[in-house]
Amino acid sequence: MSADPTIPARENPPRHIRLTSHAGGYGALPIRWAAATAAERGPVVGTTTNRSHRNVIGTHSGSYSVYRALAVASGALSASHKADLTNTSPTDIIGPYPQWSEPGRIVAMDPWGATIADVFGTELAAGYDIRPTIAVTQAHVILPEVIEALQSGRLKADGKYLTAGGAAMVTKVAVEPVWFLPEVAKRFNCSETDLRRVLFEETGGMYPELVTRSDLEVFLPPIGGLTAYIFGKPRDLANPEIELTARVHDECNGSDVFGSDICTCRPYLTHAIEECIQGAQRGGVGLVSYFRKEGRALGEVTKFLVYNARKRQVGGDTADQYFNRTECVAGVQDMRFQELMPDVLNWLGIRKIHRLVSMSNMKYDAITAAGIEVVERVNIPEHMIPADAQVEMDAKMAAGYFTPGAVPTAEELKKAKGRGLDA
Repeated sequence: MSADPTIPARENPPRHIRLTSHAGGYGALPIRWAAATAAERGPVVGTTTNRSHRNVIGTHSGSYSVYRALAVASGALSASHKADLTNTSPTDIIGPYPQWSEPGRIVAMDPWGATIADVFGTELAAGYDIRPTIAVTQAHVILPEVIEALQSGRLKADGKYLTAGGAAMVTKVAVEPVWFLPEVAKRFNCSETDLRRVLFEETGGMYPELVTRSDLEVFLPPIGGLTAYIFGKPRDLANPEIELTARVHDECNGSDVFGSDICTCRPYLTHAIEECIQGAQRGGVGLVSYFRKEGRALGEVTKFLVYNARKRQVGGDTADQYFNRTECVAGVQDMRFQELMPDVLNWLGIRKIHRLVSMSNMKYDAITAAGIEVVERVNIPEHMIPADAQVEMDAKMAAGYFTPGAVPTAEELKKAKGRGLDA
C-alpha cells in the first residue's frame, strides 16, 4: 500500500539483491580524476536508475540517501524517478580554477558538480542520470547578533551587503562529499587498500564494492557535506589582492542553533559573520565554510555523554581534564581530522586568506599545508565567551591553540569554572 494514495506503489519490485562484485557495468563512463577539463574527467554517476551506468561506490545525497530508501520502500517515491533540473543552474559561476586540475588539490568533492547540465550535456542527452553534487544559490541571512551589531552601531547597513533590517546578503553553496579514494588515502598517510578495508569494516559491510571493485576509485560516503556562505562577489575569493576574511566552522547544533553556552561555537560563528560583513564593506570578501561534523565528528550522543562526565567528575568541570573526558568516552580527543577541509578553499580558487577567524591549530595547519597563505589570525573577543565555556577556552589555549593573550598556568587549569548539572 502506498504511503500517499496519489503516488502508485512500486511496480515490479526486485526479487533479488544485486551485489556489485564483478567487473564494470556495460556503458559505465570512466572517471579520470584531476583532468584538465570536464570532458576529460567524465561525469560522476551515482544514481541507481540505470545500474550499468554507475561508475562510483555509494549514492548521492550522503546520509539523506537513507531517507530516499525509506521513500522508495514506502511507495512514496519511484525508484526510477529522474530529477527535473530546469532552472536549477547556479546563481553564480565559480571556476574553473587551476587548483581543479592540480593533482592532490581537490580529493573530497567534485569540482564540476555544480555545472553538470553545461559540461555533461552530451551524456545527459544520451540517457545518463547525472546529478549535481554542488548547488549555488543566493539568500538573506538573518541573525539576532547581526541585528544587535547593527543597532549598536558596530555594523552599518549599506543595502548591498547588509540591509537596514539586519539581513546579510550572501551567496551560499551546498556541497556533497565525493571522495577520490587513492588521494584520500594519501592525505591520511595510509594505503588505499587499508582505507577501503577499514571503511568497509567500520560501516558494517555497507559497501561491498569498497573491497570487491578496485576499479571504482570514487566513493560517495554516507556523511553530511558542507555549506559555504560568501559575503561579497564569489569571484573575488580567487584574487589574492582582495582582502579575504574567512572562518572554517564545524557544526555544533546545540550552540549554533539553540544557543547552549557550554562552548563558544555560536559566538565564534556570529563573530565571524560580523567580520565577514565588515570585510565585504571594506571592498573585500568574506567566507564562512560550515562543515557537518557534529560534536568533533563524534556525534551529539557522544558529546552529551562527555558533558555529563565533565560535570560529574571529582573536582568539578576543570580545564585540565577537558580533553581527557572526551578521550575516555570516545577513545580520541577529536575526529574532525581537517585533512579534507581545504578542498573547498581550493575549489573556490583561494590562494590567500588575509584574516582567518579561528583559534584552531588543526585548521590553520591544514590550510597552510594546502599551500594557502594565512596573513592574520583573528580570535573571538573575550566578552563574547560564555561563562560556562571558559573551561573549553582555557583548555584549548593551554593545549597550544592560537591566542594573543596569556596562556593559563597548570594551577589555573585545575580550578573548577564550569557549572554543575544542577546549577
